[in-house]
Amino acid sequence: MLASASLVVGLIVGFFIVLVVLLFAGGIIATGRRRQAQRERLTATIEEADAALAAARASDRGWDREVIEAAARDAFAARHGGKAPADLHLVRVIDQPGTDADQAVFRAVVDLGRDETITLGRRDGVWVAV
Repeated sequence: MLASASLVVGLIVGFFIVLVVLLFAGGIIATGRRRQAQRERLTATIEEADAALAAARASDRGWDREVIEAAARDAFAARHGGKAPADLHLVRVIDQPGTDADQAVFRAVVDLGRDETITLGRRDGVWVAV
């Protein structure tokens, strides 16, 4: 009787261990798929922004990518005590008539997959955080 009770307990424990391992593996697979989908969306967004930047640059002076990225890095550093972002992506260009309504939106990767949005606008020909 005692042997059959310990066998039942062993089977139940074994079942739960297998269940936990399967749930863990499923979670890893789902997270990988989600990351891949996010990466594909970000890539498409970046390509759109690059195309918009090229169009804006063709029609208007002041859209020099290096200057805009430097302003975005400066804005990030001002928010984070001089720290630089792990990565910086231009994700949107808003080219309005005139220059003071222009905006550039960046996604700054902070760390461990966290990111934040930095929006810049042009004021008197200089890119500043909005």
